[in-house]
Amino acid sequence: MTTSFSGHNSDQKRHGISLHQLGVITGLTAGVWLGAAEAPTKLVDTGLSPFAISLCMVAGVFTARWTFPTLLKGTGFVLADLRSKKHLIVWALLAGALWAVANTLTVFAIRDVGLAIAFPLWNANALIGLFWARVLFRELQGARASVVLRVVLGSLAIIAAAILLGFASMHGGDTAHAHRAFQGILAAFGASLMWGTMYVPYRKAYLSGMNPLSFITAFTVGELVTMLILAMTLGGNGTRTVFDELRHAPGVLFWLFLGGFVWVVGDLFQQYAAKYLGIGRGIPLSNTNQLWGLAWGALVFGELANSDRAHILMVLAGSVVMIAGAALISSAAATGKEQSSRNQALLRECDRYGLNYRMTLANMDGEADRAGSQRRWWDYAIVFAAAAVFVYLGKHAHIPALRMNYAWMLALGCLLLLSLVAGTIALWRRTSFT
Repeated sequence: MTTSFSGHNSDQKRHGISLHQLGVITGLTAGVWLGAAEAPTKLVDTGLSPFAISLCMVAGVFTARWTFPTLLKGTGFVLADLRSKKHLIVWALLAGALWAVANTLTVFAIRDVGLAIAFPLWNANALIGLFWARVLFRELQGARASVVLRVVLGSLAIIAAAILLGFASMHGGDTAHAHRAFQGILAAFGASLMWGTMYVPYRKAYLSGMNPLSFITAFTVGELVTMLILAMTLGGNGTRTVFDELRHAPGVLFWLFLGGFVWVVGDLFQQYAAKYLGIGRGIPLSNTNQLWGLAWGALVFGELANSDRAHILMVLAGSVVMIAGAALISSAAATGKEQSSRNQALLRECDRYGLNYRMTLANMDGEADRAGSQRRWWDYAIVFAAAAVFVYLGKHAHIPALRMNYAWMLALGCLLLLSLVAGTIALWRRTSFT
């Protein structure tokens, strides 16, 4: 069974927007939110350990991940979806574990080389994701030569940008600074490897017809358990040290929870981009978060204020090259033959796990399970509990002792809200969050 261009055109006429266009919108929205999510990790400058920061962010992620599915579809829908695809639960747990390790590495990277530099380096995860997409899921198989060329050139541009930004971060002169910068670069690339591999369970789940809201519900269990293990084994003297840190810094907990909350919004849109565009295209598009990470680091926190013109130009040039590479990859729309290869990969998953092919294909194309389940009392209890956590932490929050430009913070915050409205409307009208 194949998907032709005539089918693509009739799909757009029927819904007003194609799945490719929807993937582009969700990918760009993901970039805006994922770029803002790491800004609270700048609190590492206040003395909190990376393990304390990451554990608190994961707690915020856990809170948000159970809230959004409940709001949009209800727990009944989510649990029914998980029961029908039990084989994917272990993949979701694995993806959560990879995310927890990667997120901890990003905190080390931000501490050692700064947010504006670390972001582009770990965004090399697009290359890892592209490799797995081609090898495991037949993406680009049957694609026109021009499409393949854009993907290859985009990948090379991302590599070149990562190298350029790595050199840009090595300025400062003294050996101690160079050694710390080198550690930060290794941490950023380690996060890139973890996140690039994390997209394998993503794609496997969506080829099996799982709803992204169901997938992230199991995903969050894996990331929370893994983060607790990391804190206990690597966080100094174990969890006691980590929790002592957090107990003596109640004013910053709200911001770390908020960072996890913002990340979940971005990741939800990224999940839909991966579903409707594939790993090779959706992930590079969401990696425009590098631009937004640079904006938060440079405009709000003034990370480049003391850099000379040469290093600023290197950072800007690397950022532009990386964005251009992501744009090349994401603009390479799938052809009819490539759509056929995707459907063959989908059929392979159905045969392996005994799934209904037509129903799974409908799920993949955003045409099935449009209605949510009936809300139960515990759905409202979950939402109320999550809101209560944020209200409690917000009452004890204080503005961190960091130099920030509040005008730029307000401007970037408004862009966050605008992108959320645009992405949500597009998803609701086209797929009702399937």
